[in-house]
Amino acid sequence: MRIALVILCLIFTPFLLAQPPPSDYSTEILPAPSQDPWVVLHERSYYYIESRSNAIVIRRSNDWKKIGDDPGKVVWTAPASGPYSREVWAPELHHIDARWYIYFAADNGRNENHRMWVLESEGDDPFGWYGKIRQINTRGWAIDGTLFTHEGKRYFVWSGWPGKKDGVQNLYIAHMTDPATLDSPQVLLTEPTEPWERHELPLCEGPASLQRNGRLFIVYSASGSWTQHYCLGLLMHSGGNVLDRSSWTKIGPAFWKTNKVFGPGHCSFVRTQEGKDLIFYHAKSRKENGWGDRSARGKEFGWDEKGMPQFGKP
Repeated sequence: MRIALVILCLIFTPFLLAQPPPSDYSTEILPAPSQDPWVVLHERSYYYIESRSNAIVIRRSNDWKKIGDDPGKVVWTAPASGPYSREVWAPELHHIDARWYIYFAADNGRNENHRMWVLESEGDDPFGWYGKIRQINTRGWAIDGTLFTHEGKRYFVWSGWPGKKDGVQNLYIAHMTDPATLDSPQVLLTEPTEPWERHELPLCEGPASLQRNGRLFIVYSASGSWTQHYCLGLLMHSGGNVLDRSSWTKIGPAFWKTNKVFGPGHCSFVRTQEGKDLIFYHAKSRKENGWGDRSARGKEFGWDEKGMPQFGKP
């Protein structure tokens, strides 16, 4: 009898650990033009952060499908001039040690001067005053910065140029001592070498961490964001030093266009209080190049018996 039970456990355990296959149904949470959706869940509320011209806006809803019902509140406006006065891109909201931090890219009107910046709240209210701004000490051009904690250590990942000229974007990673300071050399995490990463231009950008049952992934966007070929790739950490490039394996594309939805990318992840996994992303409604038809969307996704995320179709 015991042997039979052991055999049954061995047979069915992988299926119990796996989640149901992902739904191919998605919800548009904001109409076009909307892009780079970053959503966090805090105390039963979903917070959605976005840039509008040179301002940063936060929306809140108890139902992620109704985020668009909240017109949002401007929490920060760029100054009239200076190094972070123009081209405010892809803000992210993070709650760390009873403070809120907003990470965003901005420049002085010249794209080659794009750098990563972080705002720190004065209290524990995401809609409160963000009185402190600091530059993240990346080496050179940087956008789409994100951070994550793994095994008690904090890391920062961003998209950057390998040199001083536009044309190629790689992903880089460094260790952080605090939410605004990198204290290790920046490491080249991945570069756009695969055909699906090189449509129009060779680009890797928009990284976001995804963790489950001790496994760590970096999900990122590849190819030109204005094209129908924009898609998501996956970096899987195999263990060991997170800053060792050889400890990562590239898989992709992991989420790509259909005959009705084009250019899905620039994602964020939320695990609901019920244990469901959500992916938020933007996608295009047309095949033609352009940014104006991108809308923010969300959907549930699942995991296979090997512990790999299965995003389904956008």
